[in-house]
Amino acid sequence: MATPQTPYDAVLHAARDVTRLDCALDAEILGTALLGSVYAIAEDDRERAVREFVSGFLAATSRRRSAAATTIRLVFATLVPDAEGAARVKPGAHAPSWATQLGRVHLTGTYAYGDVYGDQTSYLATFAYGDSSGGPEHAVVALIDHNIGIAKDIFVGGPADRILDQVRQMCADDELTWFRTEDPARLRREVARHLAVTDALGDLPDEGSLATDRALFGARLALLPAPAGVPVAPAPVEPPSPAERTELIRAFLASPEAARHGLDRVDGDDLASLHFCLSLLLDHSASFPDADPLRWSPAVAGLFLLDWVHRRAVLDMDDAAMLPRVLRAWATYAARRRGLPSAAVEQTDSAIEEMIPEFARLYSTGERRSPATAAVAQLIADGVDPNDPEALDAWIEANRQRLGDDNA
Repeated sequence: MATPQTPYDAVLHAARDVTRLDCALDAEILGTALLGSVYAIAEDDRERAVREFVSGFLAATSRRRSAAATTIRLVFATLVPDAEGAARVKPGAHAPSWATQLGRVHLTGTYAYGDVYGDQTSYLATFAYGDSSGGPEHAVVALIDHNIGIAKDIFVGGPADRILDQVRQMCADDELTWFRTEDPARLRREVARHLAVTDALGDLPDEGSLATDRALFGARLALLPAPAGVPVAPAPVEPPSPAERTELIRAFLASPEAARHGLDRVDGDDLASLHFCLSLLLDHSASFPDADPLRWSPAVAGLFLLDWVHRRAVLDMDDAAMLPRVLRAWATYAARRRGLPSAAVEQTDSAIEEMIPEFARLYSTGERRSPATAAVAQLIADGVDPNDPEALDAWIEANRQRLGDDNA
C-alpha cells in the first residue's frame, strides 16, 4: 500500500471504511476525530484552522469518486458547513443509506449542572435524528471552568438518556452540586463565548476529548437558538467600584465571621496589615472573568494563597501572619452571603487551614515571586522607600547590573 503523500491523502486513508459504519452518528464521530488532529496542532484560531483544512480537503478531493471519498467529503461538509465549497457537496452515487441523515438532528433538551462554589459549570444538550438510520439520541457536554475562563473539555456521546440519568443521580447524591433545565439560547451563548477563548489558546488542556469532539460539538451548538431576542443570562459581574469595596469591607468587619477571628478588634500597626490583606482578596477576585468578590472555594483559595499573592504582592512578616486568618474569615463570610451549605463552608475552611504551611514555605523561599515582585521585595529589604523617587532612582542605578542579570 502506497504511503499517503499529503495530509488529505492521509485523511482519505483513515476514512477508507467510513461507508461500513452503522449510522450517521458513527460517521460524524469519525469525521470529528479526524479533524481533531488539525484542531490540536493549530497554533492559533483553531476553529479557523479546521475550516481552512476542510476547504482545502474539499478542493483537493473534488474529483475523487470512490464511495469512501464522497462520503467523508459529505461528513466534513456537514460538520463544517461554513468551509468553502461545503454547500456544493452532495451524496455520492454509492453513499450509505444513512448519508441523508448526516447533521439532520433536532434538539430534545438542554440542561446545566455544576458545583455550588461556582468553580465549574457543565452545559448538556441532547439531540435526536429524524430517522432511526441516523443513530441514537445523543448528548453533547461542555465543561466551563470559571477560574480560568475557558471551555476546559467537551464531550459527545450516548445514549442520551443514560448520560442524563447519570448526571441527575450524581447531583442528587452530592449536596455540593446543582442541576437545572437550561434555556437553549443561554447555553449556546455561554458555551460559545468560553469556547472562543479555548480556540485561541496556544496550548490546550491535556485531558479529555476537547480536540477530537470539537467539530461535531460546534455543529450541534450551531443548531441551538441564537441568543438575540431571547432572555439572556446576567452579564459577567464587574469588579466593585472603590465605594463598593469600602462598603464590602465595612460590612465584613461588622460580621460575626470577622469577630470570630478577632478581626473586629485589630488596631495599631496590625490595622494596616488587615486592610492590605483585604485589598489583596478583592484584587484577586477582580482578576477573574466574573470578578465576584464573594466567590471563594477550595480551588480559588489555593490559586490565591499558593500562587497569585506570591506573584503579585510584597508581604512583610505581619502581612504574612495576617493573610490566612483574613482569608478564612472572608471565605466563611462570603459563603454565608451566598447561602452555601454548611458542608461547603467547612470544606473551604479546612482546605485553607491545610494550605497555611505551604503558604508559609512559599513566603519564606520567595520561589514564586515574579521578577518585579522580587525586585520590590529586595528594595524594601534594603530600606528604600518606594514612594521616594530620588531614593528609588539611586537604588536602581546602584543595582542596575544585578537587575539586568536577573532579567536576562
